Amino acid sequence: MRKEAIEMYVNTDQIRIRHPDKERVKSILESAKINAKIAKNVPLDNDSATLVFREIYESIRQLGDAKLWMLGYEPRNHEVCMEILKESSIKEKLMLNYLSRFKRIRNDANYRGFKVTICQAKEVIDFWDKCSNDIIKEILI
Repeated sequence: MRKEAIEMYVNTDQIRIRHPDKERVKSILESAKINAKIAKNVPLDNDSATLVFREIYESIRQLGDAKLWMLGYEPRNHEVCMEILKESSIKEKLMLNYLSRFKRIRNDANYRGFKVTICQAKEVIDFWDKCSNDIIKEILI
Protein backbone atom coordinates (compact mmCIF):
# COMPACT_ATOMS: atom_id res chain seq x y z
CA MET A 1 0.00 0.00 0.00
CA ARG A 2 1.32 3.45 -0.87
CA LYS A 3 2.84 5.42 2.01
CA GLU A 4 0.39 8.30 1.44
CA ALA A 5 -2.60 5.94 1.64
CA ILE A 6 -1.30 4.37 4.85
CA GLU A 7 -0.79 7.80 6.42
CA MET A 8 -4.30 8.86 5.41
CA TYR A 9 -5.82 5.66 6.84
CA VAL A 10 -3.86 6.06 10.10
CA ASN A 11 -4.76 9.76 10.40
CA THR A 12 -8.47 9.03 9.86
CA ASP A 13 -8.39 6.06 12.28
CA GLN A 14 -9.28 3.55 9.57
CA ILE A 15 -6.21 1.53 10.54
CA ARG A 16 -4.08 1.43 13.68
CA ILE A 17 -0.38 0.74 13.78
CA ARG A 18 0.33 -2.63 15.40
CA HIS A 19 3.07 -5.20 15.29
CA PRO A 20 2.70 -7.85 12.59
CA ASP A 21 0.90 -10.79 14.20
CA LYS A 22 1.49 -14.06 12.33
CA GLU A 23 -0.58 -16.13 14.75
CA ARG A 24 -3.56 -13.79 14.37
CA VAL A 25 -3.10 -13.91 10.60
CA LYS A 26 -3.14 -17.71 10.59
CA SER A 27 -6.28 -17.73 12.74
CA ILE A 28 -8.06 -15.20 10.51
CA LEU A 29 -7.15 -17.14 7.37
CA GLU A 30 -8.34 -20.42 8.86
CA SER A 31 -11.62 -18.79 9.88
CA ALA A 32 -12.07 -17.35 6.38
CA LYS A 33 -11.46 -20.73 4.73
CA ILE A 34 -13.84 -22.58 7.04
CA ASN A 35 -16.57 -19.94 6.68
CA ALA A 36 -16.29 -19.99 2.87
CA LYS A 37 -16.32 -23.79 2.77
CA ILE A 38 -19.50 -23.94 4.85
CA ALA A 39 -21.19 -21.17 2.83
CA LYS A 40 -20.36 -22.94 -0.43
CA ASN A 41 -22.03 -26.09 0.89
CA VAL A 42 -25.37 -24.31 1.39
CA PRO A 43 -27.69 -25.25 -1.49
CA LEU A 44 -27.91 -22.08 -3.61
CA ASP A 45 -31.42 -20.84 -4.38
CA ASN A 46 -33.38 -17.57 -4.26
CA ASP A 47 -33.78 -17.84 -0.50
CA SER A 48 -30.15 -18.68 0.32
CA ALA A 49 -28.34 -16.40 -2.18
CA THR A 50 -28.10 -13.47 0.24
CA LEU A 51 -26.72 -15.64 3.04
CA VAL A 52 -24.17 -17.30 0.77
CA PHE A 53 -23.07 -13.95 -0.69
CA ARG A 54 -22.68 -12.31 2.74
CA GLU A 55 -20.64 -15.17 4.15
CA ILE A 56 -18.29 -15.43 1.18
CA TYR A 57 -17.91 -11.63 1.22
CA GLU A 58 -17.02 -11.86 4.92
CA SER A 59 -14.36 -14.45 4.11
CA ILE A 60 -12.91 -12.18 1.43
CA ARG A 61 -12.92 -9.25 3.88
CA GLN A 62 -11.04 -11.43 6.37
CA LEU A 63 -8.31 -11.90 3.76
CA GLY A 64 -7.90 -8.12 3.78
CA ASP A 65 -7.81 -8.18 7.60
CA ALA A 66 -5.06 -10.79 7.50
CA LYS A 67 -3.05 -8.89 4.92
CA LEU A 68 -3.17 -5.71 7.01
CA TRP A 69 -2.22 -7.55 10.22
CA MET A 70 0.73 -9.12 8.41
CA LEU A 71 1.86 -5.60 7.43
CA GLY A 72 1.49 -4.40 11.02
CA TYR A 73 -1.89 -2.66 10.91
CA GLU A 74 -5.23 -3.29 12.57
CA PRO A 75 -8.12 -2.53 10.21
CA ARG A 76 -11.00 -0.48 11.60
CA ASN A 77 -13.50 -0.88 8.72
CA HIS A 78 -14.35 -3.02 5.71
CA GLU A 79 -13.32 -0.49 3.12
CA VAL A 80 -9.64 -0.52 4.02
CA CYS A 81 -9.69 -4.35 4.02
CA MET A 82 -11.04 -4.41 0.48
CA GLU A 83 -8.64 -1.67 -0.67
CA ILE A 84 -5.56 -3.59 0.46
CA LEU A 85 -6.76 -6.65 -1.46
CA LYS A 86 -6.98 -4.64 -4.68
CA GLU A 87 -3.19 -4.37 -4.58
CA SER A 88 -2.67 -8.14 -4.57
CA SER A 89 -0.36 -9.59 -7.21
CA ILE A 90 -2.36 -12.64 -8.21
CA LYS A 91 -2.92 -14.57 -11.42
CA GLU A 92 -6.54 -13.36 -11.73
CA LYS A 93 -5.68 -9.71 -11.00
CA LEU A 94 -8.54 -8.37 -13.13
CA MET A 95 -11.02 -10.02 -10.78
CA LEU A 96 -9.85 -7.69 -8.01
CA ASN A 97 -11.90 -5.01 -9.79
CA TYR A 98 -15.04 -6.83 -8.56
CA LEU A 99 -14.30 -6.05 -4.92
CA SER A 100 -15.93 -2.60 -4.88
CA ARG A 101 -19.05 -4.03 -6.51
CA PHE A 102 -19.19 -6.88 -3.99
CA LYS A 103 -18.99 -4.33 -1.17
CA ARG A 104 -21.92 -2.37 -2.66
CA ILE A 105 -24.00 -5.54 -3.05
CA ARG A 106 -23.24 -6.57 0.54
CA ASN A 107 -24.15 -3.10 1.84
CA ASP A 108 -27.39 -3.08 -0.16
CA ALA A 109 -28.30 -6.47 1.30
CA ASN A 110 -27.35 -5.56 4.87
CA TYR A 111 -28.60 -1.98 5.09
CA ARG A 112 -31.26 -1.62 2.41
CA GLY A 113 -32.91 -5.02 2.49
CA PHE A 114 -32.09 -5.90 -1.11
CA LYS A 115 -32.05 -9.58 -2.02
CA VAL A 116 -28.88 -10.92 -3.57
CA THR A 117 -29.52 -12.84 -6.78
CA ILE A 118 -28.29 -16.36 -7.45
CA CYS A 119 -26.08 -14.92 -10.18
CA GLN A 120 -24.45 -12.48 -7.75
CA ALA A 121 -23.86 -15.26 -5.23
CA LYS A 122 -22.24 -17.36 -7.97
CA GLU A 123 -19.97 -14.42 -8.85
CA VAL A 124 -18.64 -14.06 -5.31
CA ILE A 125 -18.15 -17.84 -5.08
CA ASP A 126 -16.26 -17.76 -8.38
CA PHE A 127 -14.07 -14.96 -7.03
CA TRP A 128 -13.31 -16.99 -3.91
CA ASP A 129 -12.53 -20.11 -5.92
CA LYS A 130 -10.24 -18.34 -8.37
CA CYS A 131 -8.52 -15.78 -6.12
CA SER A 132 -8.48 -16.77 -2.47
CA ASN A 133 -5.64 -19.31 -2.62
CA ASP A 134 -3.34 -16.89 -4.45
CA ILE A 135 -4.18 -14.08 -2.01
CA ILE A 136 -3.55 -16.38 0.96
CA LYS A 137 -0.19 -17.48 -0.48
CA GLU A 138 0.79 -13.85 -0.98
CA ILE A 139 -0.15 -12.99 2.62
CA LEU A 140 1.86 -15.85 4.06
CA ILE A 141 5.05 -15.11 2.11
